[in-house]
Amino acid sequence: MNSMDSILQAELEQRQQQYLYRQRTNVASGCGPILQVEGRPLINFCSNDYLGLAGHPDIAAALQAGADRYGTGSGASHLISGHSLAHHQLEEQLAEFTGRPRALLFSTGYMANIGVINALVGRNDLVLQDQLNHASLLDAGHLCRAESRRYKHVDMAHLQQYLANSSAARKLVVTDGVFSMDGNLAPLPEISKIAQQHHAWLMVDDAHGVGVLGAAGAGIVEQQGLGLEQAPILIGTLGKSFGTFGAFVAGSEALIETLIQFARTYIYTTALPPAIACATSASLDIVRKEQWRRDHLRALIQRFRLGAKAIGLQLMESQTPIQPVLINDDKRVMEINQSLRAQGFMVGAIRPPTVPVGSGRLRITLSASHSQQQVDQLLQALESSCL
Repeated sequence: MNSMDSILQAELEQRQQQYLYRQRTNVASGCGPILQVEGRPLINFCSNDYLGLAGHPDIAAALQAGADRYGTGSGASHLISGHSLAHHQLEEQLAEFTGRPRALLFSTGYMANIGVINALVGRNDLVLQDQLNHASLLDAGHLCRAESRRYKHVDMAHLQQYLANSSAARKLVVTDGVFSMDGNLAPLPEISKIAQQHHAWLMVDDAHGVGVLGAAGAGIVEQQGLGLEQAPILIGTLGKSFGTFGAFVAGSEALIETLIQFARTYIYTTALPPAIACATSASLDIVRKEQWRRDHLRALIQRFRLGAKAIGLQLMESQTPIQPVLINDDKRVMEINQSLRAQGFMVGAIRPPTVPVGSGRLRITLSASHSQQQVDQLLQALESSCL
């Protein structure tokens, strides 16, 4: 074994000994409430398909029609020849949906976050992020060459302190809307007020809120009543509640034009296949019209939380489809995960570095495609595995 491989192998073995080793699961079916894994069905409680749209036949038909018209790839970046009419129409629809003047498509949420932060701030600027922000946001803060700081989770006094002590030319406050491993919400009105007091800009990554939160499903800014002035930079992803792929940024005319000119992850990458844009337009129509999906999902969340508390599970304060069950022991998390798998359930086993050391958990995610019976079955399996 060469020197590189021996060093890497030692690191891998150490990760295994710490119960932090990650392994992929080969799924032989499409995303849905039941997954086919290793020749057997598992009830799926670990996807982010919150509205149950990833397998919707109308969206699949729109994808097929889009492929018939545009082919399977865009062939170039948006600024060369890859920007189709399908992309343009979807951007207009997303702008209307979020109540903002413009929207801009990105190939992934990771690329959107990297691109936006690096386009807006640089040397002599300040980026302030919630301690529990998604890795893509934290990576963007490291890459942008601005001073990058993290305030304590939803700690407004700590945020205020950082801003009050800063003389940076530009100040950007960045937060998840829904925190992906805890499921709780950012207090956006308070964050926005503090940001405005210190002439800072607010960026909200609502990857897990768009489609789910708000009266029309437009996300946390709709639910908490923030307009363009209060939350000028809004990020949303399309691979979760929308059941397709990609991401978008919604904001002012000046913001979107700035990103077209300066966001490197937009300029220097191939555009999404137009067929994906066609599928997402069909998905957006369903998200708007089928309120029953959000109603059913909320009922399932309450059913799960009541049942989990009744059997003594340690939950976090989440009213979203993300329902973490704290185990606080990395080895035990893996043992419980395997027990649930043996009983026919697939859930997320989350350990460091995704979450802080000592806060290992089962990340259970609910979907509008689940039935009440499936939730009850999961609770029974959790009772026998955890207690």
